[in-house]
Amino acid sequence: MARRTQGVPAGLDRARIADAAVALVDRDGLEVFGVRRLAQELGVDPMSIYHHVKGKAALLDAVSEAVLAEVATGPDDDSPSDWEEVARRTAHEYRAMAYRHPRIFPLLVTRAQTSPVAVSALERLVTAMRAAGLPDRVVADAPMVLFGFLNGHLLARTIEEPGAVPAFDAAAYPAMATLAPLMAGFGSTAEFDRMLDTVLDGIRGRAGTDSP
Repeated sequence: MARRTQGVPAGLDRARIADAAVALVDRDGLEVFGVRRLAQELGVDPMSIYHHVKGKAALLDAVSEAVLAEVATGPDDDSPSDWEEVARRTAHEYRAMAYRHPRIFPLLVTRAQTSPVAVSALERLVTAMRAAGLPDRVVADAPMVLFGFLNGHLLARTIEEPGAVPAFDAAAYPAMATLAPLMAGFGSTAEFDRMLDTVLDGIRGRAGTDSP
């Protein structure tokens, strides 16, 4: 692709830049990602990108927003939904996104996600929880509890080989060796749902104990 010279309009906008950046990181990883590399991919001068996105940090934020926009959190209407339905749908959509973009996912774990698309997902969840009458203390903690689990679980699952069964020395670690067969299905949907149930059960239990 012919490269445009500095100052020549590139026909770019933030969305096109973000889409190209997502594709580039998906293919080559974050380690080699940068504005110049992206400019080469788009066939433009780096200054054309800076006109729309102010530096690498802002570009990484745009990449995060682009993949978070793939996460559907609930029905396309304004009526309150059951909070557990919202939490489960958000969790499964977030998991699907992580598996589509394993090289981008670490950005979501290591950078603060305060974009409108990220906050809107949290707003839907906490609105449903408050509508269900859960105590505000529980509601305020719930996003950190849920996404703490999701980020830790999915970061491991998108890095390590799925389906691996851990092996433990039965003499040195008898309890872990006994439990190892129950740890099969590493990275499976069944494993994810089982652990998600534990998280949601905990939130529900807290709501019961914290109620007036």
